[in-house]
Amino acid sequence: MYSLEELKHFIHQAAKDLEVSREPKELYQPIQYVFQTGGKRLRPVLSLMACNLFNDQVDQAVMPALGLEVFHNFTLLHDDIMDGAILRRNQTTVHEKWDQNIAILSGDVMAIMAYEYITDCPVDILPEVIRIFNITARSVCEGQQYDMNFEKQLNVSTEDYLLMIEKKTSVLLAACLQIGALIGGAPKPDAEQLYDFGLNLGMAFQLQDDILDSFGNPELFGKEIGGDIKSNKKTWLLIKALEMANPGDKKELVKLLAGTNRDDDGKVDKILSLYNKLGIKELAEKLVQFYFSKTRTSINNVKVPEKRKLFLRELTDSLMNREK
Repeated sequence: MYSLEELKHFIHQAAKDLEVSREPKELYQPIQYVFQTGGKRLRPVLSLMACNLFNDQVDQAVMPALGLEVFHNFTLLHDDIMDGAILRRNQTTVHEKWDQNIAILSGDVMAIMAYEYITDCPVDILPEVIRIFNITARSVCEGQQYDMNFEKQLNVSTEDYLLMIEKKTSVLLAACLQIGALIGGAPKPDAEQLYDFGLNLGMAFQLQDDILDSFGNPELFGKEIGGDIKSNKKTWLLIKALEMANPGDKKELVKLLAGTNRDDDGKVDKILSLYNKLGIKELAEKLVQFYFSKTRTSINNVKVPEKRKLFLRELTDSLMNREK
């Protein structure tokens, strides 16, 4: 069994060896920049952990795991363009550092690189891996479109929002675990349990991001606090506040959302004040705990010796109270 730190090392080394020292440099330097800024590497590490549950030969899963991380970063690069974000992981976003056209094209290359790496897996499971990834990639795009649609809709339900984050965020975490498990030789039922584990972990993870965007420490979180509020982004917190607010508060909230993205009117403080009044943070935290509890059920159902689940359980527990 490999420890979390050992698996992180495998991924960091593989990321360091990415073929990005190529011409034209304007195309590849942004990709190198994206990977130099780091990130949690949660998805590829989970993929290796899933493989390691069944097999100690995790080297066969390193390239597919890296491919899934490349795909994730491709989606972030394009999301930042659509959101007009200026920071990612406390660093200037690619479209701000270079320009929008370069960011789009570099992202396109990353999507192709992702396929190259993901398909570097055992031939006997290649069709299934491609099938899972294709379904996942399409779902991520659907989730992003829902997210963009919500920007123009006032009446978004919490159910709509949860479906959106399932598609945009959770399915990729789930696929990372399922693909890693299959590479490790997992029986299909165990791989499906790990898919469910990843799906619920992704739900909890995104809801935590929503909470941190409004209530986190900016130095730890890596993005400006209140960024979602300034951009009128429909998060679970905002949608729940709109559902719960009394008529007067709701009218004021709608008025704030109808304004510009600037914070000259104290928009962030006013909305955070309403969140505090309604106990929105506490409700969101309760929902996070609900999804984390479902991950425990899934991992309990995976039929491997308990000692092989130790590091996965420890990682899950550490994510429950993360600050970044």
